[in-house]
Amino acid sequence: MSVITYAQAINDAISEVMRKDDTVFMMGEDIGVYCGAFGVSKGMVQEFGEDRIMDTPIAEQAYVGAAVGAAMCGLRPIVELMFSDFMCVCFDELVNEAAKLRFMFGGKVKVPMVMRTASGAGTGAAAQHSQSLEAALAHFPGLKVVVPSTPYDAKGLLKTAIYDDNPVMFLEQKKLYRMKGEVDDADYTIPLGKADIKREGKDCTIVTYGRMVHVCLEAAEKLAQEGIEVEIVDLRTIVPMDTETVIESVKKTHHVLIVHEAYQFLGVGAEVGSQIADSDAFYYLDAPIRRIGGKSTPIPFNPTLEAETFPTVEKVYNGVKSLL
Repeated sequence: MSVITYAQAINDAISEVMRKDDTVFMMGEDIGVYCGAFGVSKGMVQEFGEDRIMDTPIAEQAYVGAAVGAAMCGLRPIVELMFSDFMCVCFDELVNEAAKLRFMFGGKVKVPMVMRTASGAGTGAAAQHSQSLEAALAHFPGLKVVVPSTPYDAKGLLKTAIYDDNPVMFLEQKKLYRMKGEVDDADYTIPLGKADIKREGKDCTIVTYGRMVHVCLEAAEKLAQEGIEVEIVDLRTIVPMDTETVIESVKKTHHVLIVHEAYQFLGVGAEVGSQIADSDAFYYLDAPIRRIGGKSTPIPFNPTLEAETFPTVEKVYNGVKSLL
């Protein structure tokens, strides 16, 4: 095992696949010499050249559309959008083309592309560069949605995503890029649609993903000092969603709190809550299903106001206490 950053884990995953498979290439704004807005592609243009690490114009609609076409023709493009907010510019290419073409051609065409993008708030990037839009993507059949929380998960899930024959939206929470963690030196992958229990407990289940995993782990440590043991289920992939692991955890703890940074209204937590309510886990609950998500407001630039828009350790701590 090596200890590396989340950003380096993503770099390693792409580089290892590109060394083995010349159908894989990456395109995006400033990903060459500049190494991308968050330095993820450092050293890659020097190793693979400008034909495979392609700097694009500021024209997301054009190069995402080009990636869809390249995927249909047998290549495996990786598209980097500088910020997840920019997917709004190319929603037609993602939702009406990439997500639907395999179905519309009766399976005769595949669209094996990955869209990587920096997601979420916490860096003072303001309203147009701080959103978490995974629920919007997850709403459309044909798109898979991945939100890794650790360097280990990021590397393993990204390798799987690159070799998936369907379009995969790979959302990287920007505050995690410098986080370090252990990553297996051996070649490995992690299947999509398999949640991970990041902490075992018996008193309450927290279902979460992405950066909020670490917020919830910190809250769990605080609760443990009072004798409350929280189980934390990291979804890892929103689509496909591992509802079985969630349901089994809820049946064990009899309480559930769903936490995500994205807007709470019509968010992923609403779907998770409905899946629980529609299952036999509902009859094990000793308290209502509860959610903590982002507030329904454009995300402020001011750091104090920004911090109030999404879950904090204190909010998660109080949420669990209120259930018990």
